[in-house]
Amino acid sequence: DRSRSYPCPPTSNPPEETAMTPIIERPLAILLRLEGFAAFAAGIAGYALLADGWLMLAVLALAPDLAMAGYLLGPRAGALAYNAAHTYLGPALLAAATWFLAPALLPAACVWVAHIGIDRALGYGLKSSTGFGVTHLGRIGKAA
Repeated sequence: DRSRSYPCPPTSNPPEETAMTPIIERPLAILLRLEGFAAFAAGIAGYALLADGWLMLAVLALAPDLAMAGYLLGPRAGALAYNAAHTYLGPALLAAATWFLAPALLPAACVWVAHIGIDRALGYGLKSSTGFGVTHLGRIGKAA
């Protein structure tokens, strides 16, 4: 069964109608999920080394998912907001800024990295504007 072998079966849509080409090769998808788990572990380890207690982690763990509110404005705005909050560029910029300006906030960047990493490890990738269930890692939810 081809749909079991790949996280996202190929679509019959012509390339110009597809906003995103999900990874359909299982070894690549597994590698990206393992990479996500490594980012999660690194984020938690960084947080443990830098933070004084676990309160900030508990408070901020799901904060990037607030970007899903963008879907209230439609799938295009939702994907844009979600993807902006779920790329490693955001926490990297936060870490660089806090390193010099407010080092006490550096653990927040670690929490953000951990959040993105666990999402990727679980298969929740960057979203396509065609729908929440179409990601760069494959289809999720009802789209699967």
